Amino acid sequence: MTTVEVRLHDHSYPIHIGAGLLGEPQLLSPHVGAGGALIVTNETVAPLYLEQLRAALTPSTRTQTVVLPDGEAHKSMATLECIFDALIEHRFSRDVTVIALGGGVVGDMAGFAAAIYQRGVRFVQIPTTLLALVDSSVGGKTAVNHANGKNMIGAFHQPTCVIADTGTLKTLSDRELSCGLSETIKYGLIRDAAFFEWLYENLDALLKREDAALVEAIRRACLNKAEVVAADEREHGERALLNFGHTFGHAIETGLGHGEWKHGEAVAAGMCVAADLSVRMGRLRQDRLPRILDIVTRAKLPTRLPRALTQERMLDLMAIDKKVLAGQVRLILLDEIGEGFITADFPQDALHTTLDVCRDVA
Repeated sequence: MTTVEVRLHDHSYPIHIGAGLLGEPQLLSPHVGAGGALIVTNETVAPLYLEQLRAALTPSTRTQTVVLPDGEAHKSMATLECIFDALIEHRFSRDVTVIALGGGVVGDMAGFAAAIYQRGVRFVQIPTTLLALVDSSVGGKTAVNHANGKNMIGAFHQPTCVIADTGTLKTLSDRELSCGLSETIKYGLIRDAAFFEWLYENLDALLKREDAALVEAIRRACLNKAEVVAADEREHGERALLNFGHTFGHAIETGLGHGEWKHGEAVAAGMCVAADLSVRMGRLRQDRLPRILDIVTRAKLPTRLPRALTQERMLDLMAIDKKVLAGQVRLILLDEIGEGFITADFPQDALHTTLDVCRDVA
């Protein structure tokens, strides 16, 4: 096991990474008090790991479970009510611990419920997808979707602990594995060129799910995110870099209907679009673009915008992105592999050209 610390001003917590951690009581028990625990999971993950998690809790711990429907389409206020119903029905008070067992959707919804139930209760993240392990379980962003925008309703609420059991990746589909690689590649592109090169050289090992490669990739991704979150917990500055590819990606997800493309797929295409725009602006060297497109393609991820979304539709959707300030769309672009920057100052004609050129015509 390896541990990465997220060091915040008034609340730090560990990310434990390794195989077989889900059944280790000593990792979980310190974060579950006398108030008991509500486990939030979904119908796909529950048959695989719920009993193993329950066994890791002490026999005296009062425990209840909510099993949600699976998929991004259910990341809504309506589904969130199921969590509140269980908390209230079983008379959990402010000393309850909400435990998220699942991927990013489960983690976001359980975390948001914990953020606002009785004005805030503890929660633990136990991610079961690569995307959740390297990204959504770390940093305290919680949210649900609105019909007109991704993650538009949410709160910052840090977990007390993240238990990243890499053994859960053995049951992950190839498509979900690729989605996690998308967010992993992101860290190399925005702030860690050495990590990007490591990923480029070790991508085949990651696709084969070799344990040592997965642990190293997760460790380095979490280190990158922990450093950014520690410097800017509430996303007033540097943390916005973590949204590289997301303005375009969220527009794809909303425009197609939540769940048609997975989050990691939409972000992958968004990163390629952002890299193309960076080249057109004269910021990123032209010869860097093929290498970026190559690693995304090798990771079995899309590099182009879906044909169904016109330039006009993309621009409309981007205009309601959470990163819009004072009516201006802010984008995360690249000066170099490993050097991202945030800007609202980009030529509109370059953006329009990029949206046209990067659209799938097949």
